[in-house]
Amino acid sequence: KVIQILPELNTGGVERGTLEVGKYLVEHGHESIVISNGGRLVEQLEAEGSRHITLPVHKKRLRSLKQVKVLRALFEQERPDILHLRSRLPAWIAWLAWRKMDPQTRPKLITTVHGFYSINAYSKVMTRGEQVICVSNSVQDYVLKNYPDVPAEKLTVIHRGVDPAEFTVGYQPPAEWLAKWKSDYPQLEGKYVITLPGRITRWKGPLDFLKVIAGLKDRGLPVHGLIVGESHPKKIEFLEELKAAITTQQLDETITLTGHRSDLKDVMAVSDVVVSCSTDPEAFGRVTLEALAIGKPVAAYDHGGVAEQLNALLPEGKIPLGDTESMIELLNKWYTDPARPQSFHTFTLDQMCQDIARVYTAP
Repeated sequence: KVIQILPELNTGGVERGTLEVGKYLVEHGHESIVISNGGRLVEQLEAEGSRHITLPVHKKRLRSLKQVKVLRALFEQERPDILHLRSRLPAWIAWLAWRKMDPQTRPKLITTVHGFYSINAYSKVMTRGEQVICVSNSVQDYVLKNYPDVPAEKLTVIHRGVDPAEFTVGYQPPAEWLAKWKSDYPQLEGKYVITLPGRITRWKGPLDFLKVIAGLKDRGLPVHGLIVGESHPKKIEFLEELKAAITTQQLDETITLTGHRSDLKDVMAVSDVVVSCSTDPEAFGRVTLEALAIGKPVAAYDHGGVAEQLNALLPEGKIPLGDTESMIELLNKWYTDPARPQSFHTFTLDQMCQDIARVYTAP
């Protein structure tokens, strides 16, 4: 019996990974429980056989510490074999609950370091697992460098993975979806469509993306940029800044903000290129892997987990950090001579889940 705990189940790589592990566990005869504050993915989680327990483990406030007793009682009642912590705040609450339990009978504690968190005592909780999963080599290097007292033998790199049966080279959206897409976005017809997927936040690099699109437009290419993702309610100010920058650079007819889309695979399938302009390194960058898996060329800044993907699958897609001019040059070349990523056997969902299960069952 495995309990995974994270803040909410709305959108993002951590959330999707939690669902994937839950589904794998159920399919292999284990019991899967997820604790979170809920969200739009709960319905799918439960449909795939996991149980969901809703608790307010998502807010950074002192009152959240009241959940320590609640969780300890829950752990005593459920008696899980594995407790898997995936995010800092719920990890603190769960760790405080876990450490006072009987060491002989308490569950095995696993943590996953999903990001390059700020380096402090608050973030260090993600290294307190009896085994610590790192989602890329870059993340393992970050842990070893910034938390030198964490034994290297506790760390295991398990790259995120995609299902090759779902993300197949040359994937085409259904005709009905295509008809609606063309009706909703007629401005894309006949255009060189370049897509930046991800939440609208400064570090994801949408301002760099504008420079790239503007540069291609200046070269006379029939380019159109898609920014696919929503803005967090706390980041509305940046969304307004982005919209103002689009207008200032006279890109209102050349950039489309789609908002949140649950059909990102289809959107990427009708795009010509997918880019990552993240100014901070991505811990892994699952969406770029999904794009590569369906055969779309990816241009991305050469750092973090995305660089690890491109090293294996499309080295020419790597761009020096912040070098928008080089990205313009590459995308200009790809307009007439599109790159083709190598098909891959690493980075698969099944491999990821098998590796996680091995960490769960290791002595």
